[in-house]
Amino acid sequence: MEEIKIIENTWISMRDGTKLAAKIWLPSDAEKKPVPGILEYIPYRKRDIKAVSDHQMHSYFARKGYAGIRVDIRGSGDSEGILRDEYLQEELLDGLDVIKWIAAQSWCDGSLGMIGISWGGFNGLQIAAMQPPELKAVITVASSDDRYADDVHYMGGCLLSDNLSWASVMFSNNSCPPDPEIVGDRWRSMWLERLKGSGLWLKNWLEHQRMDDFWKHGSVCEDYDAIKCPVMAVSGWADGYSNTVFRLLENLKVPRQGIVGAFGHKYPHMGGPGPAFDFLKKAIRWWDQWLKDIDNGVKDEPMLRVYVQDSVSPLSSKRPGRWVDEETWPTPRLEEASHRLDAFRIGHQEQCPKEEKSMKIKSPLSVGLFAGKWCSYSEATDLPSDQREEDGGALVFNSHVLEDDYEIMGRPYLKLKVASDKRIAMVAVRISDVAPDGRATRVTYGLLNLAHREGHEHPKVLVPGEPYEVTVPLNYIAQRFPAGHMIRLSISTSYWPLAWPAPEPPELTVFPSESELILPVRNIKEKDKSERGLEEPGPLDELDTTLLVPAKREWTVTHNLANNEVALNVINNDKQFRLNDINLELRRDAREKYTYSNNEYGTVRGYVKGVREFRRDDWKIKTITRTVLTSDRKDFIIRATLDAYEGDVRVFSRSFDERIPRDMI
Repeated sequence: MEEIKIIENTWISMRDGTKLAAKIWLPSDAEKKPVPGILEYIPYRKRDIKAVSDHQMHSYFARKGYAGIRVDIRGSGDSEGILRDEYLQEELLDGLDVIKWIAAQSWCDGSLGMIGISWGGFNGLQIAAMQPPELKAVITVASSDDRYADDVHYMGGCLLSDNLSWASVMFSNNSCPPDPEIVGDRWRSMWLERLKGSGLWLKNWLEHQRMDDFWKHGSVCEDYDAIKCPVMAVSGWADGYSNTVFRLLENLKVPRQGIVGAFGHKYPHMGGPGPAFDFLKKAIRWWDQWLKDIDNGVKDEPMLRVYVQDSVSPLSSKRPGRWVDEETWPTPRLEEASHRLDAFRIGHQEQCPKEEKSMKIKSPLSVGLFAGKWCSYSEATDLPSDQREEDGGALVFNSHVLEDDYEIMGRPYLKLKVASDKRIAMVAVRISDVAPDGRATRVTYGLLNLAHREGHEHPKVLVPGEPYEVTVPLNYIAQRFPAGHMIRLSISTSYWPLAWPAPEPPELTVFPSESELILPVRNIKEKDKSERGLEEPGPLDELDTTLLVPAKREWTVTHNLANNEVALNVINNDKQFRLNDINLELRRDAREKYTYSNNEYGTVRGYVKGVREFRRDDWKIKTITRTVLTSDRKDFIIRATLDAYEGDVRVFSRSFDERIPRDMI
């Protein structure tokens, strides 16, 4: 095994004098034999919160002949300054400064790659679009090219509850102090500066409810051609960001590869719910080709590798299936199949005769309680459950019983003719695999705010009673429906709490004979050139830690018949542990609660509480954040608090009380 050297912390000066904190893993002889650098640039605290996973990945890179560099974004971890929002121009300019600094170091040969999941996947693409000459390749995992239409904030012009959840996570993260062992006695002044300055990001995001310049900034879909270096894009079907892989493959003009597995919002070597694979080995092949110019066959590999999921019980924690390759994307193996709707049926054009009739739906708010999380972390708790729990409040259309296996790959969409009795309405569309015993497993879904039927920049309210022809895109998917099963299409007017409901409950009139479901059918008669699996992950370097309290994950749905309150309660507590080498104990407690009463839209409420604790000997820090989001017909209403403690003394407290007008949402 190659020997490595670890630099626990070093400072990188920005153009304005602000210093960012970096941890570096190097081959032991890098000073004599300079190597390419691999940069991961995120706000998730290299010293503690991400120390274990950072060490696993970057020590691996170092042992394979690369310098692994983890940098805390300005205002996070041990870096100076204040973090005020995602992907600000300041962050991207800092990234350019970091890249120049790395390339100039004696242990670096001047070439770099960027890697990251989620935030780091985003800014890898964004910085690539700025074309720093030192950046030779990117690996982006679980990220988006479109910050408005396909991110944690909005989907189809509908407000996602993950917008509240994620804003609350960052509200909590931004309350954490730097480590006194790294920054010295100034840790307290740096901490107070953050507490005062980071702000309430939920307010920022709710002030931009349509696609505007706020979201266009950092959305590389605005100009794919700006990216000039090779890109590997990776995601999983349980993740919220799988669509991006396909758009990048279709629109980039540089060498590119895509991998979509059956995992959630994690690096693929961590796996879950589908099989993990040796992602880090795959990454090294990518870096060897583009950073070391080793002709290892990467250029000749298929553009896309996809895990085609097989049928599974909605209660299963596994995802059976197989890996397939596509030489290009879009692939000529696909053909769009049109399935016309009829009363409670879907079928091919000839199977559903065109008849003039309509169907009405006014869903209860309970539709969505078993939808899982928009961005699943692959915990059994945050995946969708049996869709029979949802279908009672939806219009349901079943196919005939399949005589042969039926496989789809790509983006389904629904062409829907619909009228609403309200000026603002949303429609939620689901496709499920229905087994002979009746169980229904959600395969994919899509949302559309009908005011956004013509686009997200200039929404238009509906004329009550007037029919509209709209297209509802669903998330990309690769799925095999076995013979003997049925395909189910479900349409509802709410999907709470995954998406925030309309200002008041709409009733939709659907015209089935004027509507059709389009499925991207994959030719399974043509044998796949490769169905080999990917290698399983190997052992990785581990930090010395002591488990203090195991992680706790719970999702429970309750209906209190005494007051008719319905609640989804979430506990998402990380394990409490000690980093033994630096004698630091970490604790995170996160709880969410989404409620409504009497099926009244004006009662919907989201509540998130976050607790962070850091302890070393007599040094003890605790922060508590609480965020509540409610709404009426006109406004979104935010109430939030932040309390910070040093020992038992509260040293900072702040309250937020905001009201933001609804903009056709």
